[in-house]
Amino acid sequence: MLGKIDQELAFVQSALNLRARRQELIAANIANADTPNYKARDIDFQTSLRSAMGAATGPLAMARTAGGHLDRLGGSGAGAVAQYRTAIQPSLDGNTVDSDVERAHFAENALHYQFLLERARGTFRTINSALEAGR
Repeated sequence: MLGKIDQELAFVQSALNLRARRQELIAANIANADTPNYKARDIDFQTSLRSAMGAATGPLAMARTAGGHLDRLGGSGAGAVAQYRTAIQPSLDGNTVDSDVERAHFAENALHYQFLLERARGTFRTINSALEAGR
């Protein structure tokens, strides 16, 4: 039972960390929309999440030998590899940022982040309800 709760919370935590990292990259792209030779960057969210989740369950996964040890998934999304985004319409100054595309990605990522927060809140409500029912 607790293992499933741990898995759910680890998944949500990893996904939130990756979404936050992606939001930072997109915000940097928007901020540098007028910077000559700036190359827009992004992460492949699905690949990064699979990598983060697989790292904790693989044959060489680190073991938590005490409750105070931090889980590897608790990272800040720093393991996500930022890749350069292909320019849709190249500019004369070498900048590959398309402001409309970046704003759309920013809004989409923010919605996914909010969904993950709601999912975590729902998990905690379920746990709280189960604890109150057991009294």
